[in-house]
Amino acid sequence: MTAPAGATAVGPAVDPGDVRLARTATGLLATFNAAGVLDPADVHVATRVGRLGGEAREEVLLAVALAVRAVRLGSVCVDLADVSRTVLGEGDELVDVSALPWPEPHGWLAACTSGPLVADGAHAPAGSPLRVVDGLLYLDRYWREEEQVRCSLAERAATAPPQVDLPRLGAGLDRLFPAAGSERQRLAAAVSALRRVTVLAGGPGTGKTTTVARLLALLHDQPGPAPRVALAAPTGKAAARLQEAVAAELPEQLRARVPEAATLHRLLGWRPGTRRFRYDRTQRLPFDVVVVDETSMVSLTMMARLLEAVRPQARLVLVGDPDQLASVEAGAVLGDLARAPGRAEPALDAALHELGLTGGVVNGVVTLQHVWRFGGTIAEFARAVQAGDADTAVGLLRSGQPDLAFASEPESVRADVVQAGRELARAAAAGEVEAALAALEQHRVLCAHRQGPYGVARWTGEIERWLGAPPTALGSRAGLPRGAAPAGPWYPGRPVLVTANDYETGLFNGDTGVVVDRPEGLRVAFARGGPPTLHPPSRLAEVATVHAMTVHRGQGSQFRRVTVVLPPAESPLLTRELLYTAVTRAREFVRVVGTEEAVRAAVQRPVGRASGLRLRLGLEN
Repeated sequence: MTAPAGATAVGPAVDPGDVRLARTATGLLATFNAAGVLDPADVHVATRVGRLGGEAREEVLLAVALAVRAVRLGSVCVDLADVSRTVLGEGDELVDVSALPWPEPHGWLAACTSGPLVADGAHAPAGSPLRVVDGLLYLDRYWREEEQVRCSLAERAATAPPQVDLPRLGAGLDRLFPAAGSERQRLAAAVSALRRVTVLAGGPGTGKTTTVARLLALLHDQPGPAPRVALAAPTGKAAARLQEAVAAELPEQLRARVPEAATLHRLLGWRPGTRRFRYDRTQRLPFDVVVVDETSMVSLTMMARLLEAVRPQARLVLVGDPDQLASVEAGAVLGDLARAPGRAEPALDAALHELGLTGGVVNGVVTLQHVWRFGGTIAEFARAVQAGDADTAVGLLRSGQPDLAFASEPESVRADVVQAGRELARAAAAGEVEAALAALEQHRVLCAHRQGPYGVARWTGEIERWLGAPPTALGSRAGLPRGAAPAGPWYPGRPVLVTANDYETGLFNGDTGVVVDRPEGLRVAFARGGPPTLHPPSRLAEVATVHAMTVHRGQGSQFRRVTVVLPPAESPLLTRELLYTAVTRAREFVRVVGTEEAVRAAVQRPVGRASGLRLRLGLEN
């Protein structure tokens, strides 16, 4: 992301007691740490690496610290020639980084590659902790992972395409995609059948899951044995939603064949306490088709592990919205794949032409554009945010439309919160499980921050005050007889968020549920596609109250009404992708709480995740 023009302050005044300061830092590391550009962890790692590698030059240690910082903030590498214009401080204030003593870029890069810490070029020997390729400085591990992803995709593109009965495929496409507006879905299904790797991109409501389900029906309709299919997603909640949605769209005779969707960690057989998985390049996954939903949330490291585990002959379908927030870890692989330049493939074009479809597909990417269940002013606003059009976005917010509102005061949220809370409490106290779960999805507050005046913690406390919720630190009501007074964290109507995967209960990080009063005592209800599941509170160790959640937590969810709380314009967390992700969680109504300056800052500030993947994928085409 780019620092805005006009900032003049180098950074906040240095407080000797500030925990963000590395006490032992000196020289450039101390200067950049004090300015808020470097975190103490960045400084300590750079100092340690320099000491072990025999490197003491300040400018080289600064480069190492910036490479560590880049990964911590989601980038795979750092461009030393451009870093002075693309780095922000991490506090609540923007920092004028141009006023800092940046080394001269050409000499800086030369100094890095002349020492013992940095390998120079893609073909330099292994063993150095960092590497420079095409002017980009990587921690060597991330360079190797990026190269692994690039090579795997190139090898799969060069592999002979899957054997397909084209007339039968064409008949299936006619049968499954007859509606006007489904042309891109039809194209995506055809490309997925004809290619080893496909990227199925699109925003909310564009029919991505419907396309996946009908693709599976098409593949089952092909001659030969039924394909072995795996469904996966980065989180348990996303995996459950994928399975439910695919099963709902499949013909009845195929529903029994829908596999249980899994998290990527579970699919690959993660070995707890390690970075290793059961399935890798030496033992491949036993599937013919692997579908991964919410791929925007998949990090570079996880994509590398996935590609080495999927058999080269299998089809891999990567599904997601490249305009949403990327993984909390390093990398934005879906965005890189979806936006990489390239050339059309003659063999693919010929097959598509035979099916009556337009060719010209690049890198197997098909973007769905027709919106089936998401429209009105919310959709217009989302498109304006995507396009970086702040004037249109602000105009829509101020237009007074019934499905989009703009407010500056938190009190404007109170009516929605109280109404949804009362419906939830009434249904939960009456033991009406399905009604309580429906009420849970009526309204949700989404925040950019976890802490502070604009964060989840503050809004949770405010909402509990509005609702008059029972205090949550007086003990447990679990096991008390029906009708007994609530006396702690477990009370009817409490909305809860699961914060860690629990395979024993089948609940996953990000699942939301509600405490309901049942004849057998208090139970926590969760909706998982089929009948709701009920769990005694004593079985749930890792949960939190969820009156509000971060936008990252809300990714992949849908609510009837959404309130988006924006921090001040200076917040580095305020980005185009965050605002787009937040507003597209709503089905019927969005309220944005914040200032016009904050909206404009978000729309005009795309996330700048540095990587070389997009460029190098384009160069090889």
